Amino acid sequence: MEEKEEEALHVAMFPWLAMGHLLPFLRFSKLLAQKGHKISFISTPRNIDRLPKLPPNLSSSITFVSLPLPPFPNLPPSSESSMDVSYNNQQSLKSAFDLLQLPLTEILRSSSPDWIIYDYPSHWLPSVATELGISKAFFSLFNAAALCFMGPPSSLIEDFRSTPEDFTVVPPWIPFESEIVFRYHEVARYVEKTEEDVTGVSDSVRFGYSIGESDAVFVRSSPEFEPEWFGLLRNLYKKPVFPTGFLPPVNENHDGDDDDAAWVCIKEWLDKQRVDSVVYVSLGTEASLPQEELAELALGLEKSKVPFFWALRNELTRVKPEIPNGFEERVKGRGMIMVGWVPQVKILSHESVGGFLTHCGWNSVVEGLGFGKVPIFLPVLNEQGLNTRLLHGNGIGFEVPRNERDGSFDSDSVADSVRLAMGDDDEGESRRAKAKMMKGLFGNTDNNIRYVDELVAYMRSSKNSSSH
Repeated sequence: MEEKEEEALHVAMFPWLAMGHLLPFLRFSKLLAQKGHKISFISTPRNIDRLPKLPPNLSSSITFVSLPLPPFPNLPPSSESSMDVSYNNQQSLKSAFDLLQLPLTEILRSSSPDWIIYDYPSHWLPSVATELGISKAFFSLFNAAALCFMGPPSSLIEDFRSTPEDFTVVPPWIPFESEIVFRYHEVARYVEKTEEDVTGVSDSVRFGYSIGESDAVFVRSSPEFEPEWFGLLRNLYKKPVFPTGFLPPVNENHDGDDDDAAWVCIKEWLDKQRVDSVVYVSLGTEASLPQEELAELALGLEKSKVPFFWALRNELTRVKPEIPNGFEERVKGRGMIMVGWVPQVKILSHESVGGFLTHCGWNSVVEGLGFGKVPIFLPVLNEQGLNTRLLHGNGIGFEVPRNERDGSFDSDSVADSVRLAMGDDDEGESRRAKAKMMKGLFGNTDNNIRYVDELVAYMRSSKNSSSH
């Protein structure tokens, strides 16, 4: 059915300053723009420059609005994204982000969008939107199970969990059997970091206000994948909760893209490997393993005897992380290592890649399962441990065994997990089959369009409820 011109919405998007947040917000923006809505995508200049170019058919519907990030103590100049600063400096980046409140208020006042869709660090934004009569939705790039584990807004604001142990048990508001908890080591580093770093507002409080003061919550997941968690989330939040679907990435080939020297070289290597034989190894843009863990990971890949492509990202120092002496020589031909940015979606869509050794950030999970690749989990920070339990509990993927207390693992546990995922035995076979089945859910663009349609119908019907 042709949508009538006058029903078009003007939607402002305001993601957190991390590529893993900017890209799904842009993907969501494109889906809305394809439906004829007008998007103002608001971020800092450097982050806007890092985004992929818009396809010509959408360039008139999506406007990028640039807000320079104010300088802040401890933040090197031109640090505008979480990948530009060390993990210990993330809170300073959030405090600088908070200084965007006034310029953003001015932009919203002058452009008067129908809706603003925002991310978890913008705890101050809902009250600004209310004052300006703009409807507001919190867009969660975390799945429903992770949100349920975090709890209702009131307990987030009270920040009632203070020790690592508090995070290793199922919280009282989860009324059914659940294995979705953190391991001690996954949260100890995080809680210690929060104590060390008292800059500004805690993440828990940011989540609490961003969720609690929204008109609606949009979740990057699907009730088909986690039905009981969506049901519980609606009870906990007592407000409309809509899935956006997984927003699977599109493997877009723009002009000249394939001339990219990195991809030409990677593709040439992948083309020589057998179908489904290669493990792609990438721990995201923010996670960095301690030196000894990096060495065990390298030796584990070597011992596994499985072909691998390892994207070693070290955005901050741009120096090659130290891997064991002679490692590259010994795995030559069977393993390829590349430092820096790689075209992850293209690699995952290649037929010779069968497995994905991942930190289990939700973005990477969606990309990997969207192409039916079997995941091998090595969670490092944030909610990655919760994602690992959710998937593993659904019979998807293999987790590298680690010491519960300090998180240490050895090369044998890496090698065993990789061989299990890629080998011929029954367990590997059934989990690989499950991952391939997930492609129909995580990579399903039609489903995605259906969810977005339902959500747009809601946005249309309630856009003026904030006295707009």
